[in-house]
Amino acid sequence: MINLHEITIAARQAAHTLAVLDRTAKDGALQALADLLLEHAPEILSANAVDIELAEQAGLAPPLIDRLRLSESRLRGMADDVRKVAALPDPVGVVFDQKVLPNGLQVHRQRVPLGVLAVIYESRPNVTVDVSSLALKSGNAVILRGGKETLHSNRALLKVIHQALEACEIPAGAVQFIDSSDRALLLELIQMGDEVDMLIPRGGAGLHRFCRENSRIPVMTGGIGICHLFVDETADQKAALQVIHNAKTQRPSVCNALDTVLVHHAIAEGFVPALIGHFQGSGVAFRLDPAALDAFQAQPVAGTEVSLAGPEDFDTEWLSLVLGVRVVAGLEEAIGHIQRHSTGHSDGILTRDPAHADRFVQQVDSAAVYVNASTRFTDGSQLGLGAEVAISTQRLHARGPMALVELTTYKWVISGDYHVRP
Repeated sequence: MINLHEITIAARQAAHTLAVLDRTAKDGALQALADLLLEHAPEILSANAVDIELAEQAGLAPPLIDRLRLSESRLRGMADDVRKVAALPDPVGVVFDQKVLPNGLQVHRQRVPLGVLAVIYESRPNVTVDVSSLALKSGNAVILRGGKETLHSNRALLKVIHQALEACEIPAGAVQFIDSSDRALLLELIQMGDEVDMLIPRGGAGLHRFCRENSRIPVMTGGIGICHLFVDETADQKAALQVIHNAKTQRPSVCNALDTVLVHHAIAEGFVPALIGHFQGSGVAFRLDPAALDAFQAQPVAGTEVSLAGPEDFDTEWLSLVLGVRVVAGLEEAIGHIQRHSTGHSDGILTRDPAHADRFVQQVDSAAVYVNASTRFTDGSQLGLGAEVAISTQRLHARGPMALVELTTYKWVISGDYHVRP
């Protein structure tokens, strides 16, 4: 029988320890975790194979199965990310905004952990390691609740995580796992506003909506991406094809994969057929607006799946090998399309016009805005953060990849010489 009250008590006690834990101990646990992930790879992969088999039997969608799947290379990547987190500066205790007031008071702000985090996620067992490593480094305790499809994988990973904590004499309550798919436990957890300091859901729109509507804990949501690239009339078209291909196919089942290409009408006649031809043999299916379909039909490419875009297609996060294409009159219409259809995750422009790039950056208010680069870089590891807890598309208190600094808050420290207020 799972007792969430006992779990949160252990988490709070661990959080008090972690908040003042020496960096050497935290980094030692992270290095141990990286080593243990590789040492126990056979057991972890065996457990993951059980989850994959059950997911296939249950008819889970291929993009979700891809997110669920672990491999030796993915485990190595997870271990590398843990080591990157260990190598990063410790944010806890960092002093900033120091000043001396006219009355002689010395004032500064100092970074402190958030406290106890609850992270709810679906399909991706790598989140178990990413979140645990970032929480540990930033001095936070964390309560993890993965989806039922990752149960066996998460059990194997938590066993390794606790071995790493034990090796460095860190309380096991620092990282805890709700080993059940009972939805009643989920509802109970997200209403524990007095015990948990922040709730971070990672999953589909349904999970985010459920948490926002039912949680008594502050909720940080994100990770749903309808991502765009606008190909300006001045773009290097050959280079643009490479960027678009990477953004769509490098890993199509993740939130920063490309969903829609917007093409300037001045280059559409040649670029749309070239774009579709560039994807030939990649398995990508296209949803084209009428102008893009006309451009394609003037120079059809054999062996490609092309259809007229439906009314909902430009509001769909595909998470698969489907790509929408729309022809726009210019920069203003491209920005307007993004403002209507984007989820504020990752959007970019491909251009050689600095003025167009500057205007795009100013007017597109997404968590990550790109100039001449693939949207696939919206990732904690790729942006030098080691890993991320989630990609936030909110404005408070963080946007984009949430890593170490985003898992801290601050306190004011005021030092005087027995000052009294007049």
